[in-house]
Amino acid sequence: MKKFYILLMATLALNVANAQWTWQNPFPTGNGLSSVCFTDANAGYAVGGYGTILKTNDGGITWTALSSGTTTYLRSVYFTNVNSGYAVGDAGTILKTSNGGTTWTALSSGTTLGLSSVYFTDANTGYTVGGSYSVGGIILKTINGGTTWTSLPGGISNLLSSVFFTDANIGYAVGNNGSILKTSDGGTTWTAQSSGTSNLLSSVFFTDANTGYAVGGIILKTINGGTTWTTLWNEGTSFFSSIHFTDANTGYVIGTFGTILKTNDAGATWSSISSGTKNNLISVYFADANTAYAVGGFGTILKTNDGGTTWTVLSGGITNCLYSVYFTDANTGYAVGDFGSILKTSDGGTTWTVLLSGTTYHLYSVYFTDANTGYAVGGDNNYFIGKILKTVDGGTSWTVQSIESNNFTSVFFTDDNTGYVVGSNGTILKTINAGVIWSALSSGTTDWLNSVYFTDASTGYTVGGFGFNGIILKTINGGTTWNSLSIGTTTLLSSIHFTDANTGYAVGYKGTIIKTSDAGTTWSALSSGTTNSLKSVYFTDANKGYAVADVGTILKTSNGGTTWTSQFSGTTYDLYSVCFTDNNIGYVVGSNGTILKTTNGGGWNAGINESYLTSKLLRIYPNPSFDKVTIESSAIPIKSQLSISNLKGQEIITRQITQPNTTIDVSTLPNGVYFVRLKSDKTMAIGKFIKQ
Repeated sequence: MKKFYILLMATLALNVANAQWTWQNPFPTGNGLSSVCFTDANAGYAVGGYGTILKTNDGGITWTALSSGTTTYLRSVYFTNVNSGYAVGDAGTILKTSNGGTTWTALSSGTTLGLSSVYFTDANTGYTVGGSYSVGGIILKTINGGTTWTSLPGGISNLLSSVFFTDANIGYAVGNNGSILKTSDGGTTWTAQSSGTSNLLSSVFFTDANTGYAVGGIILKTINGGTTWTTLWNEGTSFFSSIHFTDANTGYVIGTFGTILKTNDAGATWSSISSGTKNNLISVYFADANTAYAVGGFGTILKTNDGGTTWTVLSGGITNCLYSVYFTDANTGYAVGDFGSILKTSDGGTTWTVLLSGTTYHLYSVYFTDANTGYAVGGDNNYFIGKILKTVDGGTSWTVQSIESNNFTSVFFTDDNTGYVVGSNGTILKTINAGVIWSALSSGTTDWLNSVYFTDASTGYTVGGFGFNGIILKTINGGTTWNSLSIGTTTLLSSIHFTDANTGYAVGYKGTIIKTSDAGTTWSALSSGTTNSLKSVYFTDANKGYAVADVGTILKTSNGGTTWTSQFSGTTYDLYSVCFTDNNIGYVVGSNGTILKTTNGGGWNAGINESYLTSKLLRIYPNPSFDKVTIESSAIPIKSQLSISNLKGQEIITRQITQPNTTIDVSTLPNGVYFVRLKSDKTMAIGKFIKQ
């Protein structure tokens, strides 16, 4: 058994080394960042959305994504020394690392309420605060380095946002409705203080035992340990998220729209500093008097080396919504989106360059006929003007055609000269001379058409609909006539893809996936396992396909659509387009400039660490198992998707579950290690068991 365990650990280590879907834009992440701290001049951490934990070892020049083992939003991070740190977040999440972030272990908090802030007074004693608007606030304390957490006296009516201690006994917590609480006995009792405001207070900081500050839509100060608080700033132009002082006089406040204020006189006056970003800033941390970091929305990371006089943006990439991605070869790809955005990569997505499109209209689809010649289409619904862009030099320059028509949503070419564009109000255009002239075809519908796909020069399909009614049109004569097919669904369809002349898939709203095996004559509904709206479908071969949807949903099938399983996307942003350059390398784009890449077909067990595999959301027993295994989770909603996979990532068992406890017959499975995944639209838990 010992040899088998060693083999298991080696296999897990191999899986950890291979990321599933990784951020390419914005970089180093597109998820919002809510907290930052440093343990020395070079080593720092930032946490945020979808369980994001980033680490830098070079003072912020480069950042590496760490495996947190959770998909919940992490709100605060705090390190007690170079190795030991804690992160807290939604759903009562508390994580701990004892090795500088290499691995994170989920601790039992005893609550499912959100946790907003964590602070330690020594290596063993720490506090975390949070709550909800409906339930009120919560304060937890540990005296054994997080092994156990105790809920301190209740009755806190307001959600708490931040906690700070001036010594082992005296601490403060602030929150909703101007709430300020103080303890003088290490959290045993808390006394409400009068803040003089009903504003939400988001951060609290003390420079000594008596002098402290609290911020929100206001800046408050106390000079008597919180007995009274004075308003320093109440202009109402910004919301302040975080405050930090480097000495008794010098302090910084950050907030919405990239706001940074600085004081040199203990808050008597504040001066505005240019941050270089308009993104919301959430957390600021000074590693020393001159060096500081600020993090915020869309993965924003800033740094100053001169005490805040100037700030450098360490993160990068556009945040405009991206709707379509297309690769001409293994290295060269394009993504298009809002306000005429066109991005290009020539190195397999490592870097993306913004191209000059020549338009500010939204672009919804991109397609290339060869390495240099490509098309992008879009428009503006308000003015009913369609845009068709063309490049003949690999995107260096684009010519723009404005067509007094409806918005264009999809473009597809069957050869270098012959192409089709579809859009709103049943619009179908065709060119036979590489876009010099576009002729309107009769679609026979006024419904919105969202996607067009041809299986050969004559046979093509377009999908769309209006309201709750889906539609698929087919042509067998190069678009001269289009016939409406019977599809068996009333759901609006967004995308269509064929793997051969007969086999095709269409996806749409409310998780709809339909399949045809007879060139569209009949369509059958497939179970997607999600109710999120699917925006794009793509197959790499006859069996393996992907579909993407709202809230970061990525689905994969390995059996021609019979079953679909969710993958870790690493984000909750809406995803709009997916494409692959081979069986393993693929790209997804979406809202807020999201570009994701996988190099292993998105195998869901990749990137799992031990803290994830022992997730507090999931209980698996008996383990090891001989014939049956019970999977239990009270935190995952009913109507979730259950899957069991082997070490190769091959799914052995998949099913929908409708109760918290599910027993699976595993008697026929070969002896070995198996991964269990339980996922709803918003929550996921993973575990493992050994079959003997």
